[in-house]
Amino acid sequence: MKLNIIVLAKQVPDTRNVGPDAMTPEGTVNRSALPAIFNPEDLNALEQALRLKDQFPGTTVNVLTMGPGRAAEVIREAMYRGADGGWLLTDRAFAGADTLATSYALATAIKHVCPNVDLVIGGRQAIDGDTAQVGPQVAEKLGLNQITYTEEVLSLKDGRITVVRHIDGGVETVESPIPCVLTVNGSAAPCRPRNVKRLMKFKRALAPLELAQGTTYEELPYADQYAKKQYLKIQQLTTADINADLQQCGLAGSPTKVKAVQNIVFKAKESKTLTAADADINGLIQELMNEKIIG
Repeated sequence: MKLNIIVLAKQVPDTRNVGPDAMTPEGTVNRSALPAIFNPEDLNALEQALRLKDQFPGTTVNVLTMGPGRAAEVIREAMYRGADGGWLLTDRAFAGADTLATSYALATAIKHVCPNVDLVIGGRQAIDGDTAQVGPQVAEKLGLNQITYTEEVLSLKDGRITVVRHIDGGVETVESPIPCVLTVNGSAAPCRPRNVKRLMKFKRALAPLELAQGTTYEELPYADQYAKKQYLKIQQLTTADINADLQQCGLAGSPTKVKAVQNIVFKAKESKTLTAADADINGLIQELMNEKIIG
């Protein structure tokens, strides 16, 4: 059995380095002020896709990401680990998208590039929004079944996939027909590291938007490689390429509006020193229970 798998991945600002200039006056993320990283849970999703590729020879794993030119780095990182390629969905019309507009763009792109997709796999949520909405919304727009909070794919046979999902209070084993959409937890298996041979093979892969303005592949160093090895040309898609409705893209298609952004700094008003005595420990536990903090 050969599978067509699309992994939804996002380049996100590293929220461990949030400062006062992390947001724009319009309430959107100031991405230029923060270092960009591969969304962690999307790496967990990529690993699940690559495990299926290992299990079923002939399976293709491609990454779909939406963002500016630098987001192509996500596709390269995925290819270093085992993905076959990907698409950079990029257009100024996509800027400022909330989850509704993002899921519309991704679902429309999937219909365009891979109408016969078997599995769409993405991280549970992105660390820059923490909504966990995009995956389920993509499933709804594609008319596919979905399994959220995936921990592990147990089996895939006879057109059905069996998955372990982690939920509050325990785990579930769920079965669904394919095609379907999976969202993967950060507690799932971590993604495999880069493969050195694949890094050497794909390190010069570029999307057209990454080229200097007015420059073509033929004008780059190693131009002969770009002519011979088409996989070094990362595919790029715009709203026109996927025939997207501009009123459903970016800010125009985003009903969510940020009213205000505030920096909140927690400061301790008082402190208490405890000894290791049983009386002190029991007293602290009782105080926490009285304040409904625990218990």
